[in-house]
Amino acid sequence: MSQVNVHQAKTHLSRLIDEIVNGTEKEIVIAKSGKPRAKLVPFDEKPVKRLRGLMKGKIKISKNFEKPLPEEVIQSFYK
Repeated sequence: MSQVNVHQAKTHLSRLIDEIVNGTEKEIVIAKSGKPRAKLVPFDEKPVKRLRGLMKGKIKISKNFEKPLPEEVIQSFYK
C-alpha cells in the first residue's frame, strides 16, 4: 500500500490506475494534508452469483395488485 497526495494523484492518475490494474500496487491511499481521504483499489469484475428461490415464501403479492388506484389517490400525486 502506498500513499500519494491529491496533487500527485491528479497529475499521475493514469500511472496509478495502471499500477493497480497490473498488480504492482494492491491499493493506493490518496491523502489531503497528510490525512487519508480516499483509496484506489482494483475493480472486482467477478459476477455476483444469484441464488434462485432465496426469497420464496417471504414475499406476497396482493390479489388486487393490478387494480387501478382510486382517483383521489392519483390526484394526490399532482398536488
